[in-house]
Amino acid sequence: VCETCGVSLPGQFDGQAAYCDDCLAVQRPWTAGRAAMSYRDVGRRIVLALKHGDRVDLAPPAAGWMARAGAPVLGPDTVLVPIPAHWSRLLTRRYNQAAELSRALARRTGLHHCPDALVRGKRTAKQDGMSVDQRFANLHGAIRVNPKRIPSLKGRPVCLIDDVMTSGATMTVATSAALAAGASRVCILVLARVEKAP
Repeated sequence: VCETCGVSLPGQFDGQAAYCDDCLAVQRPWTAGRAAMSYRDVGRRIVLALKHGDRVDLAPPAAGWMARAGAPVLGPDTVLVPIPAHWSRLLTRRYNQAAELSRALARRTGLHHCPDALVRGKRTAKQDGMSVDQRFANLHGAIRVNPKRIPSLKGRPVCLIDDVMTSGATMTVATSAALAAGASRVCILVLARVEKAP
């Protein structure tokens, strides 16, 4: 898999770090990343059921898959930080699927879970169908650190948790916020990674 985003790669690399075309073309601010599955077929159905189908019962088994995939990037002092949802989305969805995954992953791994470390200060448009540049523009200034949680992040490794990664725009903005708060390093772990068609 790509060392930076977790997308699956063809071929064998004999234990050497490998990188996908996207991560070679776009410099990522995080250190490493992993994904438990590809966002297609069953993986896509699981993510959509968790996100829009009230299937929070999927979070514990999904956390097991994420713990296995994320083992290389989850150190013993890592703080798990979910990508935040805007309060208006929480009114309609009633929960943040990233926070549910982060909570279940913390239970499974014993790592510290800080659900409100990041705040989504503005409601962004849904990113489906947006280009990479549009996604980055849409998220500009949308995510910031909760000032009360800076001591929880300062000097510690942070792992950002989300349900799915497409372009990496959300992870980029969240990583910048965590690093600005003093995180020693940031890695990412998602349930599913969108892959380009072969």
